[in-house]
Amino acid sequence: MGEPGKGAFSSQENGGAWLDDMHAVHLRRKRKESRLVLAVQLLLLAVFFALWEVAGRLSWIDVLLFSYPSKIALYLSQQAVTLEWWGHIGVTVGETAVGFLLGTLAGTLLAVLIWWSPFLSKVLDPYMVVFNSMPKVALGPIFIVMFGGGFTAIVMTTLSITVIVTTLVVYNSFSEVDPNYVKVVRTFGGSKAQRFRRVILPVSFPAIISTLKVNVGMAWVGVIVGEFLVAKSGLGYLIMYGFQVFNFTIVLSSLLVIAVAATGMYQLVVYIEKLLLRSR
Repeated sequence: MGEPGKGAFSSQENGGAWLDDMHAVHLRRKRKESRLVLAVQLLLLAVFFALWEVAGRLSWIDVLLFSYPSKIALYLSQQAVTLEWWGHIGVTVGETAVGFLLGTLAGTLLAVLIWWSPFLSKVLDPYMVVFNSMPKVALGPIFIVMFGGGFTAIVMTTLSITVIVTTLVVYNSFSEVDPNYVKVVRTFGGSKAQRFRRVILPVSFPAIISTLKVNVGMAWVGVIVGEFLVAKSGLGYLIMYGFQVFNFTIVLSSLLVIAVAATGMYQLVVYIEKLLLRSR
């Protein structure tokens, strides 16, 4: 006869090995799918630029208005060696980073504040709805008068977009937490601060991360709108300058740089999200 429990132990080992194999297969499948998605994305991008180049070369489109990739690449390569071009990029990226960080932080803190005080939530609710519905371009001139035509006015324009969106999304996430979770902590004598720290914040973590991703785009919109109105440097300024001198190669080159920078910023947020999820 075999040793007691040996068969059960062997079954557990076999079951664990089977689960490990299934997990490895699943990971390989996900990696393969990710590579396929990336390949298709790059292919679509290559086809788009190839068709654009051909259309420009064969005069299917008005080159004066739409330019074409090789002309844009030549312009960017010429500008890449000048400090002025990098200065424009640095100004816009810096304004965007400040607006993004301040907007996310201020919006999250405001969401915590109105969650903490239901009375304050009722008082501020109509004001936030009205402010969120206002066209932010119309607020730009007010910020220029208040803060002058510079960095502060542009950041304030960005905050006018990011803060309210962050507040509404995060506060709604706080409000939608299952009340049964809160009741459990309250039953064991947990204070409001403990309920927030132990239940509300962890459950709302995915919504806060999603807000970060949304705010990347919102911050870029706010900065470019602000630069349209007041800036004497930055990518938004270059876009307006390109329109004024009717040089759409400058406009499209600036838009391409914005797209690349915004993508890099978004991927940085995704990377931070993975690090935070791994540490939880």
